[in-house]
Amino acid sequence: MERISSAFGNLLQYFELGGFVMPPLAIGTLILWYALGLRWQLLDRGNSRSCRVLVERYSKGYKRRPRGLIDTATVWGLVLRERYAQHSLRDVLDDAFGDFDADLGRGKVIIKVIVSTAPLAGLLGTVIGMIETFDSLGDMALFTQSGGIAGGISQALFTTQMGLVVAVPGIVVGRILDRKERAFRTELEQLKNMLCGEPSHLVMPSGIASQGG
Repeated sequence: MERISSAFGNLLQYFELGGFVMPPLAIGTLILWYALGLRWQLLDRGNSRSCRVLVERYSKGYKRRPRGLIDTATVWGLVLRERYAQHSLRDVLDDAFGDFDADLGRGKVIIKVIVSTAPLAGLLGTVIGMIETFDSLGDMALFTQSGGIAGGISQALFTTQMGLVVAVPGIVVGRILDRKERAFRTELEQLKNMLCGEPSHLVMPSGIASQGG
């Protein structure tokens, strides 16, 4: 219990040293990692097999419940292929896959905004801390109630550190997720092309259709 209390006290002191910039950075950190977690969950392929293999397996009566984005898109695409004529299928698939496209981009804007603004917020704290430092030098006040030179330098360093701590992991994980998004968009296009151009003998059994409906 004492360790928890000590850790909480150190964290509170860390926030106090950073000044008013620290609470927004902390809130931004929580929102950032929530958005990253949500995006990671949405960008779940569901199956390691290629789109062509998935189309063939579900067409031949594969009964496993679809999991993940590509897996679900394959089953739903096969349902639509059975319901609509070949000449109108492409337009139907474009409209139906719009939900999948929306899921691919969900949370992306929030991540980019926080990653972009966190270093700027840290820089703002740095500037404020340096202003306090130079004010202390100008007044020859090495020890003031707000911390003087030491307090100003501490605030400058802590806010810079916090801004980088928020931004750098967000950039790395965000780039990984963006790469997955691009790969998924390519696979969805390939899936639509296969569904529109597959041979007629690959017809989805009625059992799959009933599950998709």
